[in-house]
Amino acid sequence: MNFELTRITEADLKEFKEMAMEAFQKGFEDKFGRTEKTVLPEKDIDHSLNAKGSAAYKAVVDGEFVGGAVVVIDEETGHNHLDLLFVSSVVQSRGIGKAIWYELEKRYPETKVWETCTPYFDRRNIHFYVNVCKFHIVEFFNEKHPMPDTPEDFIGDGNEGMFGFIKQM
Repeated sequence: MNFELTRITEADLKEFKEMAMEAFQKGFEDKFGRTEKTVLPEKDIDHSLNAKGSAAYKAVVDGEFVGGAVVVIDEETGHNHLDLLFVSSVVQSRGIGKAIWYELEKRYPETKVWETCTPYFDRRNIHFYVNVCKFHIVEFFNEKHPMPDTPEDFIGDGNEGMFGFIKQM
């Protein structure tokens, strides 16, 4: 596998967003069935892309764009956030997500703490973050303990809550 992780360009943006939206939609619909609602709206991707310290990357395997990530880097504190990490559903389970994550860790060696979250229902993602990437679950967001800054139209957790993860470096 010839893997590269490169910063996205303006020309990549449309495909990057479409692939991210499709990956999140498929994960949700695999669990809950078809929905007309958009699980990861473009405005949420834009919010991550426009955040202070944001860096967006595309994963390319053998010349094909297959996934990506958005990180938010705080150079002052070293407390960084993985906002999005996705792999096209067509090529999942081939180590691409792992390659993306390990490359991100290499690119930000000054990181003290990484944070991210994933839906409670998504066992595949929980396995990935805990067993592959070595994050620790530190919080369970739900109706009694809401996640800060969650958009009102958020449906991505299927009303089952979200796990918050931290990885101390």
